[in-house]
Amino acid sequence: MSLLLSPIIQVYRLSLQPVAPFTWFGLSLSTLDVVAAFRLCVALRQIREKLWRDHVQKLKTVKAEKEAVALPKVEERSFVRDAVSVLLVVYGGEAVTCPALAIPPSFMLSGVVPAFYTAIQAAVDKLPYVPTPAFENEVPLATLDALTRAYLLCNLIPPMVTSHTSPAINSNPWTLLLTSLLTANAGFFFTNLFSFFQPYALTLTTPTEFLPYGWTTTDLWCAPLITGLYALLTHAQPFWADAHTVALGWLGAAGVDGKVAALDPESARAVCALVLAGLFTTRAVKNFSPKAVGPKTKVQ
Repeated sequence: MSLLLSPIIQVYRLSLQPVAPFTWFGLSLSTLDVVAAFRLCVALRQIREKLWRDHVQKLKTVKAEKEAVALPKVEERSFVRDAVSVLLVVYGGEAVTCPALAIPPSFMLSGVVPAFYTAIQAAVDKLPYVPTPAFENEVPLATLDALTRAYLLCNLIPPMVTSHTSPAINSNPWTLLLTSLLTANAGFFFTNLFSFFQPYALTLTTPTEFLPYGWTTTDLWCAPLITGLYALLTHAQPFWADAHTVALGWLGAAGVDGKVAALDPESARAVCALVLAGLFTTRAVKNFSPKAVGPKTKVQ
């Protein structure tokens, strides 16, 4: 197991080191921060461009068939709208959970990261082209997505609960899982609710998560799953320490005194990254394999 986890641990150690030119200004932004922001902004541009193509095709179809269907007109893209959508994805969850936990959200304490994401969004908007999501690029990127998501779900979200001053909150496993679910997903929920990525005017619509089988979306349920796994392995709260002991006891792997040692945080995070890599790779293969995107045969 150590041979499998060691490379991931080393990747995290290297990628979490502050890098220039940010260190010149006393900023602690790391390589992982830069890569994660760039990946997110590119992914959001890919979503916007796909929705634009789909909507334009609908308009052409309706016009060609002269159907009496009212479709919204395409609006000119605004950088402010795109920047707000990125910030809403990043901070929408915090805006929901932080007031519930009576703690200030990070964007109220520092403007460095919001300005950083806005700058990355501006740079991505200036790119002449971004590749269309396909099997050849999404499968390799699944590993990168796993590394960045594991860092979010293991290092950034849990301290909101485990470091809380109230014992009723910092020792509550339900609070931990709910905070992970909302913080990781509320941003996309709001952008879908208000149609931020659509090429037409902002409109209220049913979010993807509320559509049939929307709850099966990997990004939705993997958040509490991975945070719970990390808490289980590291004994982040007394409940998880007891659950870890009971689980290994059932498997006959508990210690002589019935106690189970907690895994160190770096190794636990690496385990979570491996699990996420498997989930995201499976999703990419399912969605973008040649068989999945191939032409459909018309059945008479």
